[in-house]
Amino acid sequence: MKNLVVLTGAGISAESGVKTFRDADGLWEGHDIMEVASPDGWYKNKALVLDFYNKRRAQLKEVQPNSAHKFLAYLEQYYKVHIITQNVDNLHERAGSNNVLHLHGELLKVRSTKDENLIYNWENELVVGDVGSDNVQLRPHIVWFGEDVPLLETAASITETADILVIIGTSMQVYPAASLINNVKEGTPIYFIDPKPNVSKKSRPNLTIIPKKAVDGVRELVQILTN
Repeated sequence: MKNLVVLTGAGISAESGVKTFRDADGLWEGHDIMEVASPDGWYKNKALVLDFYNKRRAQLKEVQPNSAHKFLAYLEQYYKVHIITQNVDNLHERAGSNNVLHLHGELLKVRSTKDENLIYNWENELVVGDVGSDNVQLRPHIVWFGEDVPLLETAASITETADILVIIGTSMQVYPAASLINNVKEGTPIYFIDPKPNVSKKSRPNLTIIPKKAVDGVRELVQILTN
């Protein structure tokens, strides 16, 4: 089987009703992003940050994987599929995908504020006073602004193995995730699915642009890759 590596972003989850990371006004659910997604925000107001992610966790229980998620799982019948996502939801897994790497963390996990390797599955509310086995306050298992992306090297290694690369629902403008496209071997076919693509075929002659939202774009992709 050929290796199909898929990079996904907020656009694929948006069609399931998951709020996108940054709204048009630059706020996330009415909050300045740095208040709820940075170490400084955490140290200034832990309760605010925890409440914010508690609401995101609760919302996740109300949404379902969409056809784009399910189509990617379906492609495992034809390819060895590796999904590298910037999303912190679990919609890929719920749709049936078996190889998912979360670059920016996972909403349904928490970790020690002291030991980043002390990670727990967590589906309910997290509040000030909740501690791990090290007796230290737990925090969302999310990569915040200003923090390292610990799985970036793993993601780069996976991308290097791609026989086909697919990019869905991400502008590829957020670094370091955007750098992953540079890890594919020269000549590797690349499919870019986005309703407002900001890339040019001139820079990558092996690029196929599908200017559609995730659900319609992945449906077209499946037809291409399975015929």
